[in-house]
Amino acid sequence: MTKGEKAEHQLTHLNFIDEKRLAAAYHMQCYQQRISRAFNKKVKPIRYKPGDLVLKRILPNVKDPRGKFAPNYEGPFVVKHALSGGASILTKMDGEDLPQAINADALRRYYT
Repeated sequence: MTKGEKAEHQLTHLNFIDEKRLAAAYHMQCYQQRISRAFNKKVKPIRYKPGDLVLKRILPNVKDPRGKFAPNYEGPFVVKHALSGGASILTKMDGEDLPQAINADALRRYYT
């Protein structure tokens, strides 16, 4: 192979790099959709009704001197209003409202 043929061969491969990159991006997008579809089939959203008793997860940014022996949940709280998308407005047992809505991922049903 001469230098001219070698250079021409490299240029043709450089032209195909963009096509290969686009094909890889398309393949990755299809794969992500397939994985999310398979995951979402098994996810069951948790819906809380007004009046349900729940425990609220303590966020990890709160420092506690007990360290790893500190409780993970606090409560019980009463669900005052269930919003769309899984968020809930909670009240304490004495009737005082919490300042912000809490996502359903941070709640756990309280069984008495």
